[in-house]
Amino acid sequence: MDQTRQEQAKRVAAVMLDGFNKHYALFRETGRQAKVLFEAADWHGIQRLMADRIQIYDDRVAVTVSELAEVLAAHPMSDEMWALAKTEYIALLVNHKQPELAETFFNSVSTKMLDKEYYNNQFIFVKPAITTEYIDSEPRTYQAFYPESQGLRGCLRGILRHFNWQVPFVHEAQDIANILRAAKAHLGEEWPPEEMNLHLQVLNSAFYRNKSAYIFGQLVNGSVRYPFALAVLHEEMEDGSTGLAVDAALFNPEQIAVLFSFARAYFLVDMPVPSGYVRFLQSMLPMRSERDLYTLLGLQKQGKNLFYREFNQHLAYSHDNFILAPGVKGLVMSVFTLPSFPYVFKIIKDTFGPNKDFDRDYVRQKYQLVKRHDRVGRMADTLEFSNVALPKARCDEELLHELRTLAPTQIEETEDLLIVKHVYIEYRLKPLNLFMQSADPEAKAAAVIDYGYALKELASANIFPGDMLYKNFGMTRFNRVIFYDYDEIEYMTDCNFRAIPEAPNPEYEMSGEVWYPVNKGDVFPEEFGPFLLGEPDVRQVFLKHHRDLLTPEFWQAKKERLQAGILEDFYPYPQSLRFHPNKVDNTAEQRVDV
Repeated sequence: MDQTRQEQAKRVAAVMLDGFNKHYALFRETGRQAKVLFEAADWHGIQRLMADRIQIYDDRVAVTVSELAEVLAAHPMSDEMWALAKTEYIALLVNHKQPELAETFFNSVSTKMLDKEYYNNQFIFVKPAITTEYIDSEPRTYQAFYPESQGLRGCLRGILRHFNWQVPFVHEAQDIANILRAAKAHLGEEWPPEEMNLHLQVLNSAFYRNKSAYIFGQLVNGSVRYPFALAVLHEEMEDGSTGLAVDAALFNPEQIAVLFSFARAYFLVDMPVPSGYVRFLQSMLPMRSERDLYTLLGLQKQGKNLFYREFNQHLAYSHDNFILAPGVKGLVMSVFTLPSFPYVFKIIKDTFGPNKDFDRDYVRQKYQLVKRHDRVGRMADTLEFSNVALPKARCDEELLHELRTLAPTQIEETEDLLIVKHVYIEYRLKPLNLFMQSADPEAKAAAVIDYGYALKELASANIFPGDMLYKNFGMTRFNRVIFYDYDEIEYMTDCNFRAIPEAPNPEYEMSGEVWYPVNKGDVFPEEFGPFLLGEPDVRQVFLKHHRDLLTPEFWQAKKERLQAGILEDFYPYPQSLRFHPNKVDNTAEQRVDV
């Protein structure tokens, strides 16, 4: 091979890696900014930072594509040259601290440059080329604290001070006592631990989200490991000053896993070697996949890449067909699933049902809104893909007929493949309406109660669902209500919550006709009842616990707090675990989710 082509391949590889390195430098900077904002109690700043970070990756990919276009303007590359560029890129990743992320970045850039479909591209990293095992990290991925000389209290004191927060703990000794008491309550007869190698391992960077910072670690006792998470908040003192306080210590792995739920916003955290953080968290939480953890650490593109690998692996070893998802058919989306795979695939239709006076771009904007917003444990995260190829032989005829009829511009067909041009993928949940049809009275009542709390928590987070029918909500395996249909979602602050004016005479009320003007953005909570409370048992439970949701005053009060800049507190752990419940919080979460 001539020297010119070799140099060009090296240049392409160098431009790509430089683009990734700039991206990850910006990503790490958001983690460092989060610490500063947390110390300043700038909660709105943290929200903006979380939202803005979503766009960093796509922006850097676009810049790198533009730079490569200039490099290749005089000498376009052949397929052979792209394969060589990939080889040169792999060589550059030796001793890199984030090789798995760099490979995903290469995929993102190359697919845009080559304008080829993901399913037949020969020049992307379908499998990882560089191992992430034993990558050295500076600073270290985790710090170890040994109680040999200072005892467990001294270790915990060192852990709380390890993160160099510029705000002091207001009652550090009491916080440490609370942590030890929670550990003893959870471990029972296994407390106190006494092995010779007893120590605590703590991830070197704190995790930030909403108004909280989280410390993740493990107590290592011989061959046994006990995971723990400490939630750190700001607490206001009697004199008006604020300081830090440990709000809860979680030792139950399932409760810790809730912090990494698919219905939560992504963490802000500074990680020199992200694979090290993922490996540490997986040792704590084996129920969370590598893909889940990368996503919740804010590296959602890596999560997507791992999902796609898992999906193709599953296709190779399964035999069932893609079918239309059970439940009421949507007016905007065609939804299908593979029964053996715990996800649903959602395609925006070409033509929407009645009263849906918007277009495809509008729907995509709503899904992007949710991606950038704090989902407060009540809105499902989505993976967005383009040009997904499915084996046509495994697509049910009813599914093919619906897509050909309702979304023909969103699919292409070859002899063997069904290619979906744009699709949203979500965890599969049981639709709330189907759950309530088959649930026993106690479970049905609990679902109605949690549905009301879901609406209240969404409202506190500045989200009005729009279409509040049960079919637009799902139930997790822990019977928690999650919202997942976003085409009519609105900010609370963009809605006008009104009372229905009194009718001029009884004939107007009996006619069923609207006798009052209705403007864009108007919402009449008194109208919710007829749509939601048709069944007597549902009505009785709902009115007992959530009658206020049927009044404009509830929604107006929430809107006023949002407009005043007040951000509600959301706790992803039970109130019973809190050390300093210094106020009653009606939005606090009481049960474990997935």
